[in-house]
Amino acid sequence: MPSLDNGGGGRSRELSAPRLRVDTPERAGLDPEETRLLVRDVADLTAGDRPWAPGAVVVAGRGPVIAVQEAVGWAVRYSAYDPKADAGVELPAARRVPTTVDTPFDLASLTKLFTSVAAVQQIERGTLGIDARVGAYLPDFRAAAAHDITVRQLLTHTSGLRPELPLYSYADDAERLDVLRAEAPVAEPGTYRYSDLNMLLLQHLLERLTGRTLDVLVHGGITRPLGMTATGFGPCPGAAATEDQRRPWGKADRGMLRGVVHDENAWALGGVAGHAGLFSTGRDLAVFCRTLLAGGSYGPARILGPDFVELLLTPPGLGFAVDQPWFMGELAGEGAAGHTGFTGTSLVLDPATDTFVVLLANTVHPVRRQPDSAPRALVATRMAMAVR
Repeated sequence: MPSLDNGGGGRSRELSAPRLRVDTPERAGLDPEETRLLVRDVADLTAGDRPWAPGAVVVAGRGPVIAVQEAVGWAVRYSAYDPKADAGVELPAARRVPTTVDTPFDLASLTKLFTSVAAVQQIERGTLGIDARVGAYLPDFRAAAAHDITVRQLLTHTSGLRPELPLYSYADDAERLDVLRAEAPVAEPGTYRYSDLNMLLLQHLLERLTGRTLDVLVHGGITRPLGMTATGFGPCPGAAATEDQRRPWGKADRGMLRGVVHDENAWALGGVAGHAGLFSTGRDLAVFCRTLLAGGSYGPARILGPDFVELLLTPPGLGFAVDQPWFMGELAGEGAAGHTGFTGTSLVLDPATDTFVVLLANTVHPVRRQPDSAPRALVATRMAMAVR
């Protein structure tokens, strides 16, 4: 039994929630033909000379059953990106690394979901007020305090803060912190504007409030009690490769990345950031999804009470996006929640049908391209069609 003394929300409960098991689509109440097509569609994403992603993992299920668990393509396919040819430099076949269902991926913005759960755990404990002013906890963050930005606004991306800042361009952490402290909203607070800065401020707030760093909060409050042993902040040496990150397409000259965070700001901040930095596997993220679908419990562990899971997932969602067809496809419409990550990741959980689908891919290997979420939406739609 995992330790539940985490200081962040994990608790025992009187009755254990069922753990995930691998079984057939029929046993999960899913159409086997649609799940077969789902796997085919994911495999197609990795085919050809210029695939959507070199490698991918899909894990999907209903209730406590994992009905789909497949890996396709390559975790490492290229040694570099050739900008003149606008193509990857292929590794010899013997040096390529195939994707497996246990391959960790850089989650990118899926990290925001874990930061959000860590915040709602503090709300449940009564140590954090959801409508409290950020300045009450971080008075030195002058601009946020002056504009009365609230915790809820950080969690719902309605603070008005710009999408990002070039923190990677500053010399040290002290300068980066000064920039964050002085950053004022560029839109009226209350206006939706997706921003990594919301989760960076939330990270600072949680760390100030608890006296623990974010990686410790996520481990103690979420991944350890749930037994998510493959989930954590990097480095993660066995992870799928991401980008040959160089200027001018990247924001830093770092070369081919594998096992270190892709996001330049998260990298500049030491790999632990509220908006990016986590690595995980499809199976671990299935546990995370199942926990939320079960009201915050998994096996003997409870990381949130049902009322606070409902708070997390009620539109517009706290950290989670709710009913967004652009990546949820036909699962959107009745309260489906989830998120995407820039590296090619996504997860969707649907309380109405008790289903989840996790797609992990390295779309930025060997180089970032114009984001395309149509494949994510297709996978979610296949899942919707598989529900009997």
